[in-house]
Amino acid sequence: MRPDRRAFLTAALAAPVLLRPALAADARVRLRDLYDKDGSFSDLAGQLEGSRISVTGFMAPPLKAESRFFVLTKMPMAVCPFCETEAEWPDDILAVYTKRIVDVVPFNVNIDARGVLELGSYKDPETGFLSMIRLGDASYG
Repeated sequence: MRPDRRAFLTAALAAPVLLRPALAADARVRLRDLYDKDGSFSDLAGQLEGSRISVTGFMAPPLKAESRFFVLTKMPMAVCPFCETEAEWPDDILAVYTKRIVDVVPFNVNIDARGVLELGSYKDPETGFLSMIRLGDASYG
């Protein structure tokens, strides 16, 4: 049986719609799964480094107005959990770097953050905020 032109065009037009959910899906990760009990990065974090992931949590109040990053926390926090050294980096937060200035979400509203997982020490040039793990090129909602 030979496919006709109409069947071919229908299949060609439908393919992007059918494939979109699989291509757009980010790996869903819990904050606690990114760390081992000793505070080091988990094997999962190492495997997902450089991949787009999605993490659910709460937006801690930003360090400054018109910031391009925020801290995602496992539990709602009325104040931001800032760190001074790499050794003090808590294992239940994640820095989230966005392309645009952050629209602040109330600290007790659950959000999904999506972005590229980055590991290792990074000091924000504007604020001096130190992160050991973060999402880059991120969005949230």
